[in-house]
Amino acid sequence: MHELTVALLQMTPHGNDQAANRSKGEAFCRQAREMGADIALFPEMWNIGYNFDREAGEGAPDHRSPEESFGDLWRAPERWKAEGARHDLVPEAVVAAWQAQAIERDGDFVTLFTSLAKELNMAIALTYLERWDGPPRNSVSIIDRHGAIAMTYAKVHTCDFDLPEAACTPGDGFYVCTLDTAQGGVQIGAMICYDREFPESARVLMLKGAEIILTPNACDLEANRIGQFRARAFENMVGVAMANYPGAGMGHSVAFDPIAFDKSGQARDPLIVEAGEGEGIYLARFDLDTLRDYRTRETWGNAFRRPQRYGLLTSLAVEPPFARVNADGEPYDRSKR
Repeated sequence: MHELTVALLQMTPHGNDQAANRSKGEAFCRQAREMGADIALFPEMWNIGYNFDREAGEGAPDHRSPEESFGDLWRAPERWKAEGARHDLVPEAVVAAWQAQAIERDGDFVTLFTSLAKELNMAIALTYLERWDGPPRNSVSIIDRHGAIAMTYAKVHTCDFDLPEAACTPGDGFYVCTLDTAQGGVQIGAMICYDREFPESARVLMLKGAEIILTPNACDLEANRIGQFRARAFENMVGVAMANYPGAGMGHSVAFDPIAFDKSGQARDPLIVEAGEGEGIYLARFDLDTLRDYRTRETWGNAFRRPQRYGLLTSLAVEPPFARVNADGEPYDRSKR
């Protein structure tokens, strides 16, 4: 049996202390390798612990009503209340300071993990706020066991309805790489957090050949989101693995294989592992032989789709009730992102 083991690193970060996060990430990778991992998967934007200090904006004018929150800046036009633009709530200097924490793909933080991957003979899916030409990107680099970056993916579906991701540059597409592992070549795709809430993300990765999709995450994972993630595996006949931050309402790093029915037609539970809310390393073991066999004999995936009927899916138009305005009270235009 060819078994690929993905270590879900459910770690508590040291805020935006990059040196401390780097050291902790290294220690967890070493432990994951000792546990037999082929790939170590970080939660989203690990170099700064997905940290955005809203308190740094204290003292700025805040014209919100008590029931409003920072998470309610983007909403339907009929719900808009023009009590103040985003720059009135969070000073531009605070946003700029957050963006300045972005790091280079070939900088010291990343190169430590490329060296570590080679030393440990283990692939590492490392996440960070990536310096970019313009606003930074929310990225994951897939580092192979030889220490080379096989691919870097930047989050396409940035959370434009809230800071800090409204201050990021979205990625330009979804990618798959052939990752050399001890089990041979495996087709690996990546999506990040909010990406998994859109079926198109995993669908494109399946169409590009992904067998396993790695998913860094940074939000609460309740039954609905976990159910979405399970569906991404089932409907695309791919394995999926997600690493999240620990904490109350968080945690629940999880992995599913796509095998919903055995060869006799009996339904089976595709859950491989689901963590609790505590910190730890959780191993997701994918049986590649069984997964690949399943992909040759079931009806999901690509064969029976009718993409010639899906033209509306590529339209940029947004109609009520889904139309939104941005924090300046102007129509949100996704074509500019």
